[in-house]
Amino acid sequence: MTTPLPEHAGRRCHNVLNPLHSSHYFSPDLDRELTAVGVTDQRAAYIAVRAAALGRVGAGVVTATFYNFRPALVARHIPAVWETASPDTVLAARVRAVDATLRRVLGEEALASKEMAEAAELALRATEACTPHARPLYAAHADLPVPEQPHLAFWHATTLLREHRGDGHLAALLDRELGPVEALVTHTATGKGMNPRWVLATRGWDSEDWDAASERLHERGLLDAEGELTEAGTELRRDLEAETDRLDRAPYEHLGTAGVERLTELAGGLLTRALTAGAFPPDLIGRG
Repeated sequence: MTTPLPEHAGRRCHNVLNPLHSSHYFSPDLDRELTAVGVTDQRAAYIAVRAAALGRVGAGVVTATFYNFRPALVARHIPAVWETASPDTVLAARVRAVDATLRRVLGEEALASKEMAEAAELALRATEACTPHARPLYAAHADLPVPEQPHLAFWHATTLLREHRGDGHLAALLDRELGPVEALVTHTATGKGMNPRWVLATRGWDSEDWDAASERLHERGLLDAEGELTEAGTELRRDLEAETDRLDRAPYEHLGTAGVERLTELAGGLLTRALTAGAFPPDLIGRG
């Protein structure tokens, strides 16, 4: 019989794993590796590296799986980017960028440590309980081989866990009738989401889109006149995260309470090192 995890244990673990996965998106190493294969636009680079596991797909598939990117932005780069660099070329460049990024922000000693090997083993064990049904980004990445080096195996596992949770989160957003921009506005309004300046710069929306979504949320009673979440809005975001936890519980239940606690501890230590090394822009999170 499976022992229930402490409340929010899986979410706490995700919250330290996900930034470690995401660090390469903000890395000069990714710019260098993608530029070397001909992809020079930063937004094209992000779209390409995250979508490459899906294969040579079109804009519709990427828009659907990414959810909160403006369709016109995706269509500007997909499928054209595959003529510059094939998905396999992009995937190889991504792994090189991740390797360089982790070496730079964590240090060689951390990469060679027994703690890194343990973190990789625990994270990979958690992924054994992930399921591909209605989870296209997870399923595509799960088809990729597990790298041999522990730090890259760890990153691969964080990718699977991130995309598994993310795919489930999209189902929860649809259930609560939060469209792409509404989802971004309400997340930012919690104070934990990406700064609106970064959202507008990376997702392709403009201030008019943001204001229109805010007005729709205001009409639903979810956002007040100052752009803050109302009580109903706060409850909706709380319920949304709880539903995401429920849909994402399997890998963490499979790992068990002790394993989740240990993985959270190990990943938390690695994240602290990455943050100290300046892995992320200082203004990335917050209301701006």
